[in-house]
Amino acid sequence: MANEICTLLNIEKPVLSAPMGGAAGPELVAAVCNAGGYGVIPLWGKPADQVSDGIDAVRALTDRNFAVNLNLAFPYEEQLRVCIDKQVHAVSLFWGMEPSAISDAKKGGLCVMASVGNAAEAKAAQDAGADIIVAQGWEAGGHVWGQVATMALIPAVVDTVSIPVVAAGGIADGRGMAAALMLGASAVWVGTRFLASAEATIHEDYRRRVLNASEAQTEWYTDLYDVKWPQAPHRALANSTAQTWKEAGSAAPGHRPNEGEIIGQRPGGEDVVRYQSYTPLSGTEGDIEAMSLWSGQGVAMVRDIMPAAQIVEEIFTEAQALFNSAPARL
Repeated sequence: MANEICTLLNIEKPVLSAPMGGAAGPELVAAVCNAGGYGVIPLWGKPADQVSDGIDAVRALTDRNFAVNLNLAFPYEEQLRVCIDKQVHAVSLFWGMEPSAISDAKKGGLCVMASVGNAAEAKAAQDAGADIIVAQGWEAGGHVWGQVATMALIPAVVDTVSIPVVAAGGIADGRGMAAALMLGASAVWVGTRFLASAEATIHEDYRRRVLNASEAQTEWYTDLYDVKWPQAPHRALANSTAQTWKEAGSAAPGHRPNEGEIIGQRPGGEDVVRYQSYTPLSGTEGDIEAMSLWSGQGVAMVRDIMPAAQIVEEIFTEAQALFNSAPARL
C-alpha cells in the first residue's frame, strides 16, 4: 500500500490523524507518527511562543515528520512564520483558500496540505502550489467546510487534480480506508476514531458518549456552536443544547434559548457558555453533555479505547487484508 504520499511524507502507513482542536495534543500526534502514520497538530489561534512550544513538544516525543494545522479564517501569518522558522515538515491549511499562504509556505520549504470541500477548490489549491489535497466529506466531525459526501467527493477530486488526495470524513476503520483507496485516494484522514485513543485529551464524559453513540446520533449545524467561531458549519453529537434549541424553533443566534448561560469552566477557570465552540478537555467542569461534542458519522465504529499506535495499525492492517482478499470477493 506504499504510494506517492508515503514517499512525500516519509511514512509507512498512509493514515493521518485529523487536527482535532482540544483533542489532538503532542502525545497523540507523536504516537501516530511513531506508529508509521502522520500526525497533524492544531496550533492555530495561538501566540507565536505557544506555536513554537507546541512544535517542540511534538519533536520531544518523535523524530518523525508531522504537520501543523492553521485556520485561514483567523490571522495565521504569525503562526506560519514560526512553522517556517522551525522548519516543520508541513502545514495543513483549512477553512478557506488563500494562495498567498500556500505560496509563502512553499517558499519557506514546507510541504502544503490544503483542505477542500469540492473539486473546484481542489483545482484552485493545486494551481496555487499545494502538494496534497485533503478532501473532507460532509460526514466529518467538527467543523465541516463542504456539503458533499465522501463517497462522491473523493473520485470527483481525484479526477480533477494530479497531486495526492487524502480522504476525510466518516473513515474509522480499515473498511473505510480500503474504500477510500479504491476511490483513488492515496491516504485517509481519521478524526473521530482517535477520540477514543488513550492519548486524546478530551473529558471522559465526552469520550463515553462517543463510545456509546450510533451512526444516527450526530447532527450537522450551520451555526449552533458559533460563540468565538461564527459562520462555521459543524457536526457534533446530538445533546440537550441542540434538542432545546430545536424545540424552540431552531432560532438564529441572538434569539436562542439560554443563550450566554455559563455551563462550565475550562481547566484554567475560564467560563464556557452555551453555544460556544469548545472541546471539553480533561479537567473541564460543568455540564459536559451540553457542550460541543464534535463527532463524525463514523462514530458507530468507535467502540474501544486503545493506544493511538494500535488504532493506526488496526486500520492499516484491516485495509491491507481487504485489498489482498479483493479478488476472492469479486
